[in-house]
Amino acid sequence: MLQAADLADRISRISVSTTMRVAAAAESLRRAGEDVVDLGPGEPDFPTPANIKEAAVRAIEEDFTRYTAASGIPELKEAVCDRHAADFNTRYSPSECVISVGGKHVVFNVIQVLVNPGDEVIIPVPYWVTFRDVVAYAGGKCVFAPTDEKQGFRLTASLIEPYLTSRTKVLIVNSPSNPSGAVIDPEEFERILSLTSRRGIYLLTDECYCHFVYGGAPYSVASAPGAKATVIVAGSLSKTYAMTGWRIGFGLGPQPIIEAVAKLQSHSTSNPNSVAQKAGVEALRGPQDSIRIMLAEYRRRREFVLRRLKAIPGISCAEPMGAFYVYPNIGAALGRNGIENTAQFAERLLQEQQVAVVPGEAFGTSSHIRISYATSMHELERGLDRIQTFLAGLVQ
Repeated sequence: MLQAADLADRISRISVSTTMRVAAAAESLRRAGEDVVDLGPGEPDFPTPANIKEAAVRAIEEDFTRYTAASGIPELKEAVCDRHAADFNTRYSPSECVISVGGKHVVFNVIQVLVNPGDEVIIPVPYWVTFRDVVAYAGGKCVFAPTDEKQGFRLTASLIEPYLTSRTKVLIVNSPSNPSGAVIDPEEFERILSLTSRRGIYLLTDECYCHFVYGGAPYSVASAPGAKATVIVAGSLSKTYAMTGWRIGFGLGPQPIIEAVAKLQSHSTSNPNSVAQKAGVEALRGPQDSIRIMLAEYRRRREFVLRRLKAIPGISCAEPMGAFYVYPNIGAALGRNGIENTAQFAERLLQEQQVAVVPGEAFGTSSHIRISYATSMHELERGLDRIQTFLAGLVQ
């Protein structure tokens, strides 16, 4: 019989994704007949635009169903480079682009090809759950740099600098942030780049939510002067085009790193799905109206959720400036009725009120929960009503 000791040591360094675990728990209750309000998922509730789906159908009808190059088809690489140039005024060539199985795959592969055991990787807190685990899997050392909730969790160069050492290899930045919705303004982002590039530190910028910004225009630090030498972009079609299940992401960066990622993919996943790649070309080259429509609806939901949260005793919430999450502080409820941490809070909320949220421990903080507003206004209203009822019973 298989024993835990039979497994490779590296698999013990990582945990099951908390967001995936929450989704599974909610689905289990739903299958049991419970009326679950799921505010956990990090995916748009919009359908993939029709033109993208039609492109996939054409690809199937034209029998575009064989292997492609492990790093993606040239047509999609060119479309990625052209779209990034149009949106952010960057200048990447297809040789500096790799297509992967989603943005998470890009992050994983980049860390695997850059980080040696003992290398330090700076991860701002709160962080997306996967950042910590992929660094640990590579044998790297996570160095956590807390951000200030009173400042909206915004990352600054001055916050990062004390954590840099001679062992620092990579800084991972996610703006807009999952889970906090914090956005780094362009001037500060360039100060961060100046700080890291002077020390030869790579800046891995996760741009998964880059088009969903509520103040100012979308920005990529890859457009800054001199950025191409040390900046690596992890991009995704999942959120921007409501294509989460299609699993298409891309990496942009120095050619030697991109070639190393492609080499790793050639022995792991091989090519991304061929049909999804053709759909990706249409997403990037076709009409971009769907982004504006989604952003407008997310803005409306964001304002509703913030208004409702402010009216609930025992909750405070920094205003998110991007993505589609709020990250409220529910610390006032902890220590009551046997709830000692946000994991217990989320579990009790799901069992007693059938509302799924993600506990803050997953993101490196101890007093928060993540609420996704990538769901209908009707579901948001029902979920917030139930959260208010639950909290009322705890803080009385």
